[in-house]
Amino acid sequence: MALSQGKIQQQASLSVMQMAKGTVQQQGDALVNLLSSTNLSAIQHAAQPHLGGSVDIKI
Repeated sequence: MALSQGKIQQQASLSVMQMAKGTVQQQGDALVNLLSSTNLSAIQHAAQPHLGGSVDIKI
């Protein structure tokens, strides 16, 4: 009984790790596509999204 539970836990852990690996792979592919694009402003905005969103003016 304990051996079966251990095997199930191991399989569940392996499944979770495989899902996480898939997510990281997709994120890495998206990053490579972004960096290989020629749109420099998109890359800069992705790196620092808070910049350029508003302008403070005092008169």
